[in-house]
Amino acid sequence: KENINMGKITQTLDRGTLPRRAASWNLTVMHRQPALWRQCHRTAGIGVCRLHTSSSSASSKEHYKVLVLGGGTGGIAMSARMKRKLGAENVAVVETSEMHYYQPIWTLVGAGVKSVASSGRPTASVIPPGVKWVKSNVREIDPDANTVRTDNGMEISYQYLIVALGLQLHYEKIKGLPEIDDWEEFKIGSNYSVQTVEKTWSALQNFKEGNAIFSFPNTPVKCAGAPQKIMYLTDAYLRKTGKRATANIVYNTSLPVLFGIKKYADALWEIVKNRDIQVNLRHNLVEVRANKQEAVFENLDNPGETEVFEYEMLHVTPPMGPNPVIKGSSLADEGGWLDVNKETLQHNKYPNVFGIGDCTNLPTVKTAAAVAAQSSILDRTISKVLKNEKPDTKYDGYTSCPLVTSYSKVILAEFDYSGQPLETFPIDQSKERWTMYHMKADVMPPLYWHGLLKGFWGGPGPIRKIMHLGMK
Repeated sequence: KENINMGKITQTLDRGTLPRRAASWNLTVMHRQPALWRQCHRTAGIGVCRLHTSSSSASSKEHYKVLVLGGGTGGIAMSARMKRKLGAENVAVVETSEMHYYQPIWTLVGAGVKSVASSGRPTASVIPPGVKWVKSNVREIDPDANTVRTDNGMEISYQYLIVALGLQLHYEKIKGLPEIDDWEEFKIGSNYSVQTVEKTWSALQNFKEGNAIFSFPNTPVKCAGAPQKIMYLTDAYLRKTGKRATANIVYNTSLPVLFGIKKYADALWEIVKNRDIQVNLRHNLVEVRANKQEAVFENLDNPGETEVFEYEMLHVTPPMGPNPVIKGSSLADEGGWLDVNKETLQHNKYPNVFGIGDCTNLPTVKTAAAVAAQSSILDRTISKVLKNEKPDTKYDGYTSCPLVTSYSKVILAEFDYSGQPLETFPIDQSKERWTMYHMKADVMPPLYWHGLLKGFWGGPGPIRKIMHLGMK
């Protein structure tokens, strides 16, 4: 008993076997190793348990009543709600990132108003206390077996699955861009990545004269207003620094419209006209020639036709697409997005699977505001499912896009599935207002960290009813 080699014992037990002699002393080992005892107690019993630490997680199996895939906005918000509903010990979150970022504020980071450090917090600090954090990537989802496999070899089974895996940025799909080592040197930035958002501010500060070009890709994107926001802020910055007269601001968008909701599009057309901003519709960025500072755009209305623009500053909005784990599974629709009911957020094929946020095929704009509204609906949907009842609360597609038009003004666009304005305040929100800028810059970040991520903020629906005296 005194000459036990714990390393060999652990390796032997991890293979699922137990030496015959061990039967006489395993209780002594467990008494002297309380951590190992606790691990065995959680599994199938002393004689057949697997002793493992984080380094041997490749052989581990775990089960949770609710498994959440993704530690972004939707994943953290739903894990907080599920903890209150079912208890922390019944909930786990799979997320590999060490940092969690409030991405809507990156518009202001790229314009020099906020720091990138202010947008992030350690993931450990936002995961609800007591909820299991599986620090890994999702490798495979098997909804028929109710299991998920992770990159570190874990197999996790679940009773209910919430998929919140977001979307993928594809900078590599723009020819020439992946080969550029130093974006700052070639005056390129992008507010869509923590690695590139500060490059936008650098390019803006170093602007001298020429074209400042802003792109919008020919794919679904998150926060569709973001490419315009930094464009308007660039205009404001160049005016403030006396460089606007030597600058030509160009917005090349793949869309056939400036903005998808007519009420706000009309207001934005007035702004670009008054500020002498050039807008080219149906132009999609396909190549960057950094050494020549040239951007190549294809004309989507005339396939095969391209146009080359010289630039002094280039803001890239990358093509985006579904998470490959979802795309390669039976959970996906034809486009690779998570196939969910647009009203209940329950999967159309697997009733114990639910989706939220950018990874879904919900026909609305992908924003944090949409996630907030979805979290409230999904919470109620799951409550009904847990009681074997039919979900009765419907998501109307609400989303919001605070369109920053200067360093002090915002147009607050809010709308639903039908593309109709669904405004919170009893005023014309298509007007630029400093109050809305203050809400964007100063009110929403604390509401995000302390409200949405903790599962207490489900969108402005209740406030809207009060503001409009209960009327639609």
